[in-house]
Amino acid sequence: MFSASQSSRAQFLDKARQAREERRELKERERAALQLQALVRRFLCRCRLQRDIRKEVDDFFGTNESGSSKRSALSVFRIARKLLFVFNPKEDKERFEKLCRCILNSMDVENEPKVWYVSLALSKDLTLLWIKQIKDILWFCCEFLKQLKILLTNGLARSRPSLSKGSLTAIFSLALRPVVAAQFSDNLLRSFLIHIMSVPAIMTHLATLTPERLAVIESHDLFRKFILFLSREAQCRDVCVCLEGSHTLCLLGNLVFLGSLNDQVLEEETAHFVGVLIHMLSYCQKYVSQKKSNLTHWHPVLGWFSQTVDYGLNESMPLLTKQLQHLWGVHMIRILFSDVLSKKLLENQEIAQLPAQPVSPQNSLPMKNLFKRAFQKSASVRNILKPVGGKRVDSAEVQKVCSICVLYQTTLTTLTQIRLQILTGLTYLDDLLPKLWAFICELGPQGGLKLFLECLNNDTEESKRLLAMLMLFCDCSRHLITILDDIEVYEEQISFKLEELVTISSFLNSFVFKMIWDGIVENARGETLELFHSVHGWLMVLYERDCRRRFAPDEHWLRKDLKPSVLFQELDKDKKRAQLLLQYIPHVIPHKNRVLLFRNMVTKEKEKLGLVETSSASPHVTHITIRRSRMLEDGYEQLRQLSQNAMKGVIRVKFVNDLGVDEAGIDQDGVFKEFLEEIIKKVFDPALNLFKTTSGDERLYPSPTSYIHENYLQLFEFVGKMLGKAVYEGIVVDVPFASFFLSQLLGHHHSVFYSSVDELPSLDSEFYKNLTSIKRYDGDISDLGLTLSYDEDVMGQSRALEGKVQSPSRQYQSLWDWRDMSGLARKVSLAAPSLPATCPVPPRISYIHLMAHFRMHTQIKNQTAALISGFRSIIKPEWIRMFSAPELQRLISGDNAEIDLEDLKKHTVYYGGFHGSHRVIIWLWDILANDFSPEERAMFLKFVTSCSRPPLLGFAYLKPPFSIRCVEVSDDQDTGDTLGSVLRGFFTIRKKEPGGRLPTSSTCFNLLKLPNYSKKSILREKLRYAISMNTGFELS
Repeated sequence: MFSASQSSRAQFLDKARQAREERRELKERERAALQLQALVRRFLCRCRLQRDIRKEVDDFFGTNESGSSKRSALSVFRIARKLLFVFNPKEDKERFEKLCRCILNSMDVENEPKVWYVSLALSKDLTLLWIKQIKDILWFCCEFLKQLKILLTNGLARSRPSLSKGSLTAIFSLALRPVVAAQFSDNLLRSFLIHIMSVPAIMTHLATLTPERLAVIESHDLFRKFILFLSREAQCRDVCVCLEGSHTLCLLGNLVFLGSLNDQVLEEETAHFVGVLIHMLSYCQKYVSQKKSNLTHWHPVLGWFSQTVDYGLNESMPLLTKQLQHLWGVHMIRILFSDVLSKKLLENQEIAQLPAQPVSPQNSLPMKNLFKRAFQKSASVRNILKPVGGKRVDSAEVQKVCSICVLYQTTLTTLTQIRLQILTGLTYLDDLLPKLWAFICELGPQGGLKLFLECLNNDTEESKRLLAMLMLFCDCSRHLITILDDIEVYEEQISFKLEELVTISSFLNSFVFKMIWDGIVENARGETLELFHSVHGWLMVLYERDCRRRFAPDEHWLRKDLKPSVLFQELDKDKKRAQLLLQYIPHVIPHKNRVLLFRNMVTKEKEKLGLVETSSASPHVTHITIRRSRMLEDGYEQLRQLSQNAMKGVIRVKFVNDLGVDEAGIDQDGVFKEFLEEIIKKVFDPALNLFKTTSGDERLYPSPTSYIHENYLQLFEFVGKMLGKAVYEGIVVDVPFASFFLSQLLGHHHSVFYSSVDELPSLDSEFYKNLTSIKRYDGDISDLGLTLSYDEDVMGQSRALEGKVQSPSRQYQSLWDWRDMSGLARKVSLAAPSLPATCPVPPRISYIHLMAHFRMHTQIKNQTAALISGFRSIIKPEWIRMFSAPELQRLISGDNAEIDLEDLKKHTVYYGGFHGSHRVIIWLWDILANDFSPEERAMFLKFVTSCSRPPLLGFAYLKPPFSIRCVEVSDDQDTGDTLGSVLRGFFTIRKKEPGGRLPTSSTCFNLLKLPNYSKKSILREKLRYAISMNTGFELS
């Protein structure tokens, strides 16, 4: 009973609850419907209101269009309030433009104040409302600056702007007015810099199309405001981050252009201007990459760039580059470096005395007078600049100059594709670099080396700035000396005096040595490594210039505090600093020690390859048979197929006569030496036309017409192997090479600092003189009738090579940027394709280098490459990299010093009864020492060894050793030493008087065959006759 009543009650309650829920849901739906209806009605009402307002605005601007300027200011104000109330940038852009145009037109009406929009500011009731309205209008104008940037960029980012003067004036005025109206607030300055000043070359276009706009900029002192705004690091970074690399560079270019037009502001705000440019360039530099990758893009000014590049700006890059050129133009350099350039270099009243200078044979005739004239001319101008010290490095003047140097150094490392243009601009003023060097000399308590070495160990901002100054000086000076010819360096002494080059090179030599020897280079990274390469590059340019034509005294390049024994010990232990020293500055080691090191390297390789006789093993021997009548052909056929190791190994030669009969004798290196000497003598004979001789000193280089030989390139490779084999075995051969060819053998011509013109005198001094005269020609260059062709003598006939004069490869393309005769800096690129002979001649500097490069490289590049390939198959490039071109010549042909008779006597071996105390031997040494001239002693050495020069390391290294043998009969009757002949020679017993016989020699064994003469006078007479007639076996 109770359970039934309880169940019905629960059902009743459930029904009541459901009813309540239904009533509540119904009320919610009704309320939601009312809200939706209200929202829809409100939306429709708002749309209707907006439509009505827009229609009213359209009617307002549409009616009486021609008389729109006569509308009252109040009506414009009211319609503006309505438009701003419903304003939507996408829908109302055109209406807003009409409103702005209407406001601007109202200001042009004369004598009707009620029409002027600004007149409302005088109304007490409307002043506040008008101020709010004008602020809103200006703010919306600022929102449209981005669209103005797109319009400006599309119209100006091209070689010829598509915007008219009126359009450009209107757009720029519209963009500038909000900035002026807001009294140059930071927000609007930021927007203007980002959206307007980053348009490519906009300042250049304004100067060209509408220069009055630049006057407006100047009247508002905008350049100063821009610089001061960006001088705050956070704001400068913010602007750079908003702009990608290309647009940041465009902003930089416009600022530089403005700076070139505002000298006063630039002088007053130099520190801020320099700081802003450094920040902007440093920002770009973070994204400049050294090589191509999947993350980089090519930029025509920055190179490989790891940010997105706007390729639509590429057409405007030439104009941007022209803007940037103002930064390293003469005008701005004079302003920025005014503290340095204003200093007067001290005058010297006394003419410096000419120091004794060693003279190379090539320049021996004019050197004395040249140095005398040069020093007399330069010494009367100023003192030699040397480190003196005395200027505090924390002074304002030093800090300012350091900042400017940091700016230009950052420019060089950021704008990689126009680096050479920048260097050319910085070196244009003759007095900048010497005065900068004078400034460097004054730094610190003592000046010079110690200060900069201390900076290397201090990781402070001040130290980095000082090192940047040194780095900039080195980069610019290296560029300058590289592009100057010998007349400009040695006679005219442009920028630097010769004695200053000696002082600078001494400083650089010590600095680089300390960086290596103190272990700084081993762990160098980033800026320190860049500094090292900069200083080292300048040092090596000076060293190579000195090797080619001396300006430094003897032993100038050596380090007296470096003991060769210590260096060799560290090399044996593979110490990094010793290896770096040998790699970068081997010239600090005495030449003979380097030759000894070279011989040790060869010996170690021979041991490694098993080419040295040991107690347990013998080296592999290659036997070849050579017909004397066909020595070159047989040698070529049998040796060219040998492997690299076999060529380095032992080669035994057996000669056969024309009948095929073997010649008597066993080759114990002597016969191979004779074979090698004969081969080299034949292939280098100019009559064979594989090689030619230079005009003047008659030095050898590959013949341009050697292609007439069949397989001429294989022949050159064979010659290279033979030459390499001679150097490998320490056999000196009397083969004088032209200096430019030795440079190519060393690989110097691949350097970006290599100058074909500098090497040209070693090929043809007369041709060099004629080419350099073109450089100094004052008239119209077209009057000379120059063409890109060259007349060549082929088989006795003159043939014109037209269209063959072409550029060096891009691997070491031009750095021949120099001033032409009009006095303007010019960039001359030698990376152009081949040109027809009848085409217009390129700028004179380019023409000179094209012709020089053609004569020394293009004509013989295949022959040279083949010879170098053969030479390097025997001699590793790193072995000879420690020698200069003259030193390599000495390595090939022996020392050019006078013969040391005591050393020769000490290492002489006697046979046939002769001994050191024998009277004939005593006579011989006395005749050589006292009766023979140095030239005759050289002829004697050539008579017995086939080379007129002694071995570099002395006669102890002559292989085989020099020997003298007593002979009784002629060579064709000589059967060798017997007991009787030895005893007769020892006791001076003669079978018959040998007065009618001449001394003879066997150069393959370095053997002098000397009859037992009875009188000293007879010995002197016969020996002099024999060496002067160059008698060998045939006249004995």
